[in-house]
Amino acid sequence: MIERVRAVLVTADDTMLAIRRTRPGIPEYWVLPGGGVEPGDESREAALHREIHEEIAGRADIIRLLHTMETGEERQLFYLARIATWSFDDRTGPEFSAEGRGEYALEEVPLTLEGLYGIDLKPEEIAHVLRGAIGAGSLGVEASP
Repeated sequence: MIERVRAVLVTADDTMLAIRRTRPGIPEYWVLPGGGVEPGDESREAALHREIHEEIAGRADIIRLLHTMETGEERQLFYLARIATWSFDDRTGPEFSAEGRGEYALEEVPLTLEGLYGIDLKPEEIAHVLRGAIGAGSLGVEASP
């Protein structure tokens, strides 16, 4: 089974980092930073740290596993994490240099119901989970010190 890890990266301003994808012929949508677990990764969390470093040159503290989603031969694990530093200009992931992959733009999205309803976050299942947790006040992200 293919495993992918993604992170709800919460900033000190209680926004969420999301990548806005723009591709020819497809309506704009947003995804959470992350990617595939590779054979050399020591753990899923190690894979997530590697992906965060590659995609946004960031460092994050993982808080907890938020949601698991399985479809066919793929399992996606969504983690809740606090992001301290990032630099989209210093990203190194292979997807940024591949031809025909469209544009990737890092954005801070308010971690509110209005913020989440204002974007087309994919997959819809994680958007639903986040909206439910925010609405119930149970996301579990403690304020920054």
